[in-house]
Amino acid sequence: MKKTTKKKEETFHVTGEKLLEKVKELIKEGNVRRIIIKDKKGKALIEFPLTFGVVGAVIAPVLAAVGAIAALITECSITVQREEEK
Repeated sequence: MKKTTKKKEETFHVTGEKLLEKVKELIKEGNVRRIIIKDKKGKALIEFPLTFGVVGAVIAPVLAAVGAIAALITECSITVQREEEK
């Protein structure tokens, strides 16, 4: 029997200083498939997919980029796409 997956989107509004912390928290959850960071006007600043088995060395450059963005913006939103098995 084939498993079906359903995509679910969730958006979080955070300040620049909390951005990196929230992204790290989302990555640890494990069921996140894509993260999109947008400025307060809704323009996408960075978008990256996450796959099963993402390891620290692979995600480190992404976190460095997120940290740089966090230093430049005051408010942003994080849109998270998750896959849920049915």
